[in-house]
Amino acid sequence: MPIDYALLARQLEALLDGRDWLTNSAQTCAFIMQEIPDLNWVGFYLQRQPEVLSLGPFQGKPACHPIPFAKGVCGAAARTQQTQRVDDVHAVADHIACDAASNAELVVPISVNGHLWGVLDLDSPVKGRFNAADQAGIEALVAVFIERTDLA
Repeated sequence: MPIDYALLARQLEALLDGRDWLTNSAQTCAFIMQEIPDLNWVGFYLQRQPEVLSLGPFQGKPACHPIPFAKGVCGAAARTQQTQRVDDVHAVADHIACDAASNAELVVPISVNGHLWGVLDLDSPVKGRFNAADQAGIEALVAVFIERTDLA
């Protein structure tokens, strides 16, 4: 059964009733983890210093920190400011394996006024878990997060 991302976007919009980035980040992670099947990790990595991502709110096992822009799928999303959808993370030469159970990954960059704020990272134990519809749906959820959150 396909995921109704339009419904999820409306629900997330209602859930994010404040502007606080920390609360909204935590709520967004919990919501995605609860509502989207076959995930084992959902979280934010934030740009707090040049060319490095720092671990932010997340759901799942303890995660890697820090992540340089030069390494991994999250680093590629930050470096290129383009969504990264990977069917098999083990085929990525510089993949950073925080959880050996993760096999697929979707990472959406979050930019505000042309500047990278961070990325939203989704991991799945299922190879090929994310398709174009999932990418568009998660990008729409990120758009809701940006609209409802003070990221300045």
